[in-house]
Amino acid sequence: MIFTETALKGAFIIDVDVREDERGGFARTFCQREFEAHGLSPQVAQANLSFNHAAGTLRGLHFQLPPAAESKLVRCTRGRIVDVIVDLRPDSPTRWQHVAVELSDENRRALYVPELFAHGYQTLEDGAEVVYQVGEFYTPGYERGLRFDDPRLGITWPLTPTVMSDKDRQWPLLTDHDLERTEWEVTA
Repeated sequence: MIFTETALKGAFIIDVDVREDERGGFARTFCQREFEAHGLSPQVAQANLSFNHAAGTLRGLHFQLPPAAESKLVRCTRGRIVDVIVDLRPDSPTRWQHVAVELSDENRRALYVPELFAHGYQTLEDGAEVVYQVGEFYTPGYERGLRFDDPRLGITWPLTPTVMSDKDRQWPLLTDHDLERTEWEVTA
């Protein structure tokens, strides 16, 4: 695997190192030791799969609060998506900044999302499929989200969002208080 750190410290693009022969190709997509060597959490508590019927579908931006904060390894196994992460770590110099990465079945790229990062993606093709390896169990009382169109985040999505859950449309916009606070309130 080839690890490339993004502009957001601790978030990595992970490319596969394909070995090819007459049969096709083979590549490792996960290795606990390699993740640990890069300072990443190798724990996998859940693996999730999402199917998306239409291009323009937008999911996110989701995160969980401590003690249920999640790391994620996200890979698009069919079609293409733009994956967006937002740094929420209170002590980070890149707090509230985001990175967007195209993931596809062709580039076989993955994105490692550290704890306390919001995560979302938009499909660029009909029938996109996304696989997540998640480092913590889903815990509803600790789930939070950011609005996909919050002007304070400045995210430009490649397509006009066409399909989205009501929950994702209704996350509140960030306030000055949100931008300044150092701890998230838990209402579990």
